[in-house]
Amino acid sequence: MVARGLPGSVLFACTMNAVRSPMAAAILRHLAGRRAYVESAGVRAGEVDPFVAAVMDEIGIDLSEHVPHSLADLHDTSFDLIITLSPEAHHQALELTRTMAVDVEYWPTFDASMMIGQGNREQTLESYRAVRDRLFNRIKDRFAMTGGPTV
Repeated sequence: MVARGLPGSVLFACTMNAVRSPMAAAILRHLAGRRAYVESAGVRAGEVDPFVAAVMDEIGIDLSEHVPHSLADLHDTSFDLIITLSPEAHHQALELTRTMAVDVEYWPTFDASMMIGQGNREQTLESYRAVRDRLFNRIKDRFAMTGGPTV
């Protein structure tokens, strides 16, 4: 992947705006500070996922106030870059932007919530941490950023 600079506005989109997109948006906000407007949304608004807040808190990022919302809930859809994290979100983003000049990138990302009930709490947290860490590293690489915890 070739690192490119930070655009003025970035939207992360996934299916439910409960795990992947809020994690990614919070990570980029943490790394970029006020240098970019960063938002997240889902194809549908999901439910708050407590595992997300727990694993983000481990690296010093507070997501306890996140409220899931959908792409339809966005007041402004004029982003410089939309990064989709699920096939459904990618399809929706392409439809949303077909008449706009906006870059859309697809980063296939595992939905850690699928692991709920597949093991004990620690195993579930490990799957969430893996998603968090992959997103963190991908964001740092994509936007040529430094800082934050090494994950």
